[in-house]
Parts: sequence; C-alpha cells; structure tokens
Amino acid sequence: MQGGPLWIRDILAVHIVAGGLCLVLAPIALALTKGGRWHRRWGTLYFWSMGAVAATALPLAMVRSVLFLALVAVLSFYLTFSGYRVLRLKDLAQGGSAKPIDWAAAVLTFAACACLAGFALYRPAWVQNMGIVAIVLGLLGMRAAAADIYRFVRKPTQRLFWLTVHLEKFIASYIAAWTAFSVVTLSRLFPHATLAVWLWPATIGVPAIALTVVYYRRKYAGASTQSLPSPA
Repeated sequence: MQGGPLWIRDILAVHIVAGGLCLVLAPIALALTKGGRWHRRWGTLYFWSMGAVAATALPLAMVRSVLFLALVAVLSFYLTFSGYRVLRLKDLAQGGSAKPIDWAAAVLTFAACACLAGFALYRPAWVQNMGIVAIVLGLLGMRAAAADIYRFVRKPTQRLFWLTVHLEKFIASYIAAWTAFSVVTLSRLFPHATLAVWLWPATIGVPAIALTVVYYRRKYAGASTQSLPSPA
C-alpha cells in the first residue's frame, strides 16, 4: 500500500500490529490454567486483537476490491467471536437460549462462507480465482456456523460442551491468523506453492484441535460441575 492514502497506511499498520499480537497471545492464553484470571485476561486481549484484525481487514479488502479477503475476514472473526460467546451460553445445556447477536453472527457467517465456496465454483473471478482454497475455507466456515445454529436449536446435553467449543473455535481462529501470516510472508518466498502456503496451518492445526478436545474431555470425564474451569 506504499504511496496510498495516509488513512489506508494507518489502517494497515493497525492490522499488522493486531495480527502480530494474535500470534503471540493465543499460545500464552492456551498455556495458562483454564478459567484462571490470567487465562481470561490474555484470552480477552486476544479476542479484541482478532476483532481489530477483522475490522481493519474489511476496509483494506474493499479498497483493493478483493472480495475473497473480505469474506475470509468474516470467517476469521466469527471463529473468535463464537469461541468467546459460548462462555456466555453455558446455560444452553439447561434449556437456555442463544441471544439475537449469536443468531445474527452465525447466519451472516454461514451466508458469507456459502458465497465464498459458491463463487469459487461458479464465479471464480469474484473471489480472485482462489479455487480450492476458497472452497475449503468456505465449507469449513459453513460447518462452523451450522454447528452453532444446530446447537442453538437442539440444546446440547454434555455439560462440557462450552469448554470444547471454546477451545475448538479459539484454536481455529489462531489457525486463521497463522494462515494470513503465511500468505503474506511465505507467498513471496514460494510464489508457486499457493495451495501449500494457504493450507499448511490447517493441516497442522486441525489435528491439534482434535487432540486438545480429546485431552480435555478425558481430563474432566466424571468430574463434578464444581471442578470444571469457570466460564466467566
């Protein structure tokens, strides 16, 4: 964006700083005791940093007329938002209800990701001819939003649902942060490895999500409700 309007460069600077914070904050929060004061503080800072990344990505994408990046920004922030909001929706397992903001975010994200995958198939130029990358990200985003919508309608019965969803979504959003970093940096070093540059974080991160969820399900299997980490 060199030589562009000053406000664009300012937004880009905020975007880069916030993205760098995300890469550092997530492993710190994950390493700390779940539900502890410092885990919550670092996790909240990560949430707002991801919010800044998405908020700055949208105007940058519009200025550059890159619909693909705008739709990916929606997906990336939704993963963080959903992981944060589920800590306020623990009562779903006791018959509670999702709030309008939860429904609106899930439906909007599902629609955005459907466009991402659909345009890749039928109007590839609209999403910068990203092909399989756009399809994979679109399908993953649709699945994430649909799972939340299903959870809002068919209330979960597992008392641990909020913990595993929280971990899944936050780690998935961290994968998205690494994907963005990979594309910006590695694509310059490996210009002919577009697919690998986009998808290697997910190749590593998805199994990491599965292992983390299994670990915590086993850890708290049979534990009393009082022994679970606090969602507050």
